[in-house]
Amino acid sequence: MAWFKFIAAVVVGLVFGSLLNMLFVSLNGPLIPLPEGVDMTTPEGINAAMPLLQPIHFLMPFLAHAGGTLLAAFIAVKLCAGYKKAAAALVGSLFLCGGLMAATLIPAPTWFIVVDLFAAYLPMAWLGYRLAVRTTEGLPG
Repeated sequence: MAWFKFIAAVVVGLVFGSLLNMLFVSLNGPLIPLPEGVDMTTPEGINAAMPLLQPIHFLMPFLAHAGGTLLAAFIAVKLCAGYKKAAAALVGSLFLCGGLMAATLIPAPTWFIVVDLFAAYLPMAWLGYRLAVRTTEGLPG
């Protein structure tokens, strides 16, 4: 039964983390307007747009990846009866796999791929774990 709760906690975390990720990505255009004439709805449009994008245009995708992973790990750890570190590590690893896949499919600048892969997934899963454990156990007094 503990493994079922573990898997359920990870899945629920992944669902909510993915929803937050999609919310952040959907806010990218309205909050940070794209350059004139840029079409990010097709692979060809994305390829053509990359040279026109500034570093600010990569802020929301990074926050989406980091925030989604953080929330997913936090939720998984909170819901998990045991194996809390494993739940956070699994969530971070799964989001990292998604980031690696995106890095091979979407022609982003190298600097963004490096920052995204090294800062948005496993560190945020660890932080989600620490926050969840700290709020569960209480602050040291």
